[in-house]
Amino acid sequence: MPPTNPARRQALADTAIELLASSGVHGVTHRAVEKEAGLPPGTASNYFRSREALLVAAAERIIELHHADTDRATDRAAEQPVPLADLLTESLLTAATTLRDRYLAIFELQMEATRRPALASALASLQDTMVRITAGHHGKLGLTTPHPALRALITFYAGALFTLVTSPPGSVSRDVVQDMVRVIVRGCGVHEEDPGPGEHR
Repeated sequence: MPPTNPARRQALADTAIELLASSGVHGVTHRAVEKEAGLPPGTASNYFRSREALLVAAAERIIELHHADTDRATDRAAEQPVPLADLLTESLLTAATTLRDRYLAIFELQMEATRRPALASALASLQDTMVRITAGHHGKLGLTTPHPALRALITFYAGALFTLVTSPPGSVSRDVVQDMVRVIVRGCGVHEEDPGPGEHR
């Protein structure tokens, strides 16, 4: 049975995320994670029996961090209501700038999942969880977004995030993100007050 030190396991997953962003999937090995984390050889393999298990742990950790950030933002918005478009703009802008490495890592994993069925299965399960949690967030905000629209919203958000994260550093601006979000919200049928041309909230 793997060790049950959750802090150590989390630290290993966090290090794997850093390596995914800096070196890609092929740079993530048990030894590379141990070296980067300053841990003795064999530590990572004690927690994750296979390289695939290590990659799945990194994906789970990214989704966990994403949900924690979204929970906090939703709670703030529920207390001081803001339009969904503003909430999504802030989320995308932060993800594509401050948290860029985190999302580069998940895109690396998604590409690798096309060649690894077990990783693909894990990511599909996380996607189902994301739909359920997003529905809860919309409920907190008083939105009655239909289930198919929620899935579309998540898909469009991910597509926009991929475009922003892979853009040249420094090219992502609030105006660019706001324009993307307006199209996403309108296309998913979420009706909100639409500012006039050239106006930004």
